[in-house]
Amino acid sequence: MISRSFITMIVTVCMGMGSSNAQQLIANVYGRNTQSLNGKWNAIIDLYDQGGKNKIYLNKKPEGKTDFYEYAFENGLRLNVPSDWNSQTPELKYYEGTVWYARRFDAAKGQGERMFLYFGAVSYRCRIYLNGLEIGRHEGGFTPFQIEVTKAVKESGNFLVVEANNTRTTDAMPAMAFDWWNYGGITRDVSLVKTPAVFIEDYFVQLNKYKTDQVDARIQLSEKAANKTIELNIPELNVKQRLTTDANGIVAVSFKVNKLERWSPDLPKLYKVIISSDTDKIEEHIGFRNLYVKGEDIYLNDQPIFLKATSFHEEIPQRLGRAFSEADAMMLLSEAKALGCNMIRLAHYPQNEHTVRLAEKMGFLLWEEIPVWQGIDFENKETRLKAGNMIREMVTRDKNRCALAFWGVANETQPSEPRNEFLRYLVQTCKSIDTSRLITAAFDLVRFDKAKQQFVMDDPFIKELDVVAVNKYMGWYHQWPVSPDKAIWNVAKGQPLIISEFGGEALLGQTGNADIVSSWSEDYQATLYRDNLAMFKNIPNLRGTAPWILFDFRSPFRFHPTNQDGWNRKGLVSDQGIRKKAWYLMKAYYDNIK
Repeated sequence: MISRSFITMIVTVCMGMGSSNAQQLIANVYGRNTQSLNGKWNAIIDLYDQGGKNKIYLNKKPEGKTDFYEYAFENGLRLNVPSDWNSQTPELKYYEGTVWYARRFDAAKGQGERMFLYFGAVSYRCRIYLNGLEIGRHEGGFTPFQIEVTKAVKESGNFLVVEANNTRTTDAMPAMAFDWWNYGGITRDVSLVKTPAVFIEDYFVQLNKYKTDQVDARIQLSEKAANKTIELNIPELNVKQRLTTDANGIVAVSFKVNKLERWSPDLPKLYKVIISSDTDKIEEHIGFRNLYVKGEDIYLNDQPIFLKATSFHEEIPQRLGRAFSEADAMMLLSEAKALGCNMIRLAHYPQNEHTVRLAEKMGFLLWEEIPVWQGIDFENKETRLKAGNMIREMVTRDKNRCALAFWGVANETQPSEPRNEFLRYLVQTCKSIDTSRLITAAFDLVRFDKAKQQFVMDDPFIKELDVVAVNKYMGWYHQWPVSPDKAIWNVAKGQPLIISEFGGEALLGQTGNADIVSSWSEDYQATLYRDNLAMFKNIPNLRGTAPWILFDFRSPFRFHPTNQDGWNRKGLVSDQGIRKKAWYLMKAYYDNIK
């Protein structure tokens, strides 16, 4: 017997018409025949979680003299979708709980057509109701899910309800405490996707990990249909492959290409790829590049690369809300481009698809991770399954993006056998879909060994990763045991090492002593950056740096009434979009790395 808690845990469950099946994500939703369901949605705030008990998803209206209902979606609160609810009304700024969203839509259905409701993300867990029936559930606030509604949808007057809840729990990811804002709501695009009865459900087209002239492709139909013809065309490369599906409706092929221009940050070349069957056709722009590790170096297109990175949250600080559009992505990525970056760490969760796709076009490598951020219950098997589902959805959505260089499995976790088993499961889940990327995790376990007069780290799990990353806040959370120029590192010898976080807080425009931490000044932040940049010269296997963080961001972690006021002030750019002194130091550092 399947328990209620297990059903709730399942990442995507289609419950319409009496069935209960997890659904494969459709590749490249933005390239499909879609009907946007974005816009103003009616909303009800359900502080005490009474909506389910009262079945408000039925949206009943009084019909007789004695009928009445103690709810109504109409003529009340209206919220923008996509967006978080916290930034849309002052009463919801800190709200953690349930909000019900509702809207009506029409859906003209063609002969033999299938329909899917696609959600870019709902934070953090949700239940979906269509025309009075619960049709699906999802947990995880940063990954997409879909529900087939072919038999449930009507030509007109469909009533769609989303019960969204962002309550923090010990078995969630992230868990009870995390250093960013707990935005709730339908935070990304909602679409009605229309497909043929048998359609091209998934594909993975990439350059071989090591070979410069071999493209590997795997294409899957939505049904187990054998002997179906699939065509794969890349016009600019004069590629035209005519293929036949196996008994599972899948084709896999490797073929040679000539005069291929490989994607890189300096030349972010994308090729039009067309995949067609007898009933379906999908177009996509895909880049091709080689990426691997050899010894202590990371190789992109057979050349060692130093990763000039930064991180940002999926947040527009000036708007005090979640980023969700291509315009938002342009704002965030343009500042990273101005800093001289060639990589973005999308911290600490999969960010929206607009950001990922635009980053690829602009020439950024990407590190994408799921929110296994401190405080995770590694002994809880259901939590582990949730994490596996999240990372599966992340990899499935973005595996065709050549900009994706790293899949991140954890941030700042403590060694233990349950943790190691948990992370191994995530690594295996990634590799079951994609073996072409590099696997990494960020650790905060580096310590100074007084006897050896070196920085060292004791965590054997790093040997199971392609690239080791370290968060170390020297000069902020950790005092210097020796002068920065004498701070020798002996960490992850034989592997590439990235300093994935460093920095300190400064309030924009605040001046003070450049050697006093508690000044919260731009002057001290600049000193801290100078010292860390000096230390980096003593890390022999250093292959990348990522200051924490590009923009000031909102966080209930931060209590100082005058210097923080609910903000983490580690940004190189303030919440007003103004660059601090440390920004210019980091810019000069990156400009001098060729």
